[in-house]
Amino acid sequence: MKEKTRIIGEYTSNKEGPLLFVTAGVHGNEPSGVKALKKVFSELEKTKPQIKGTIVGVMGNKAALEKDQRYIDEDLNRTWTEDNVTNQDPETQEQREMHEIINVLEGHPESQYSKRYFLDCHTTSSDSLPYISVQDVHDNVKWSQKFPTYIVKGFSDIVYGAIDHYMSRTGLTGFVFEAGQHTNEASVENHEGMIWLALKHANGLDVEQVSCYPECVERFTEKNAPSQKTFEIVYRHEIKKGDSFKMEPGFKNFQKIKKGQLLATSNGGEIKSEWDAYIFMPLYQSQGNDGFFIIEEV
Repeated sequence: MKEKTRIIGEYTSNKEGPLLFVTAGVHGNEPSGVKALKKVFSELEKTKPQIKGTIVGVMGNKAALEKDQRYIDEDLNRTWTEDNVTNQDPETQEQREMHEIINVLEGHPESQYSKRYFLDCHTTSSDSLPYISVQDVHDNVKWSQKFPTYIVKGFSDIVYGAIDHYMSRTGLTGFVFEAGQHTNEASVENHEGMIWLALKHANGLDVEQVSCYPECVERFTEKNAPSQKTFEIVYRHEIKKGDSFKMEPGFKNFQKIKKGQLLATSNGGEIKSEWDAYIFMPLYQSQGNDGFFIIEEV
């Protein structure tokens, strides 16, 4: 029964093809992906377009979503380690949520599909243009280049235990999509547009078949998405337990920064940039252990 309430929707035209496995709300203060999936499945049931294979939409951290907070015991997007995955006696709320999501995925085994894709929907605490975060393994980067927005490589290589790291090592192809700031309505638009495009590229959906077209796609592709550029992470500022960290106000994701520029304070000391580069994911929320990242354009 738990698995049924975790599944936001499932749709197929009963034709052979790929699986598109979409997760949303892995962080409980990021509900826009859940809202977008509900809109997509409502439209699919209404217009009944033909697709190859199956799309499944899955809710991430249900307990944290109900409380509108990032997590309950620990960050669900850091729990996907090999030790936690093999541990059948989970110790935290997030580890229990992780195992339930894995159970849903295992109900759609590789043998049933021509290929399996994943899409993990997120938002950011700071104002941000939409972007893809992709791990550079298998054909993930080639797949990500089909979508019209910024691409950032390397997050899951630095931050271990993220859901996309697990999905990739399980053999799925895909990426994380960060749609914008948590409470910005454009984030829902961007998530919806990305899901429709994923259905087009993965499952052969003719998006012109759906009654919401072109608005539900072009709000993302034409109105909100930046022209495609690729970036790589060169530095992560980790917040250790007990640290007193405060980001300087006003930074936006992908904002250019200069060498020597004051970025944040930590334990009373100043943190200044060592690069002429871009700030990435500056922390403006109470929970989280990543203060900021530095990225450079490839």
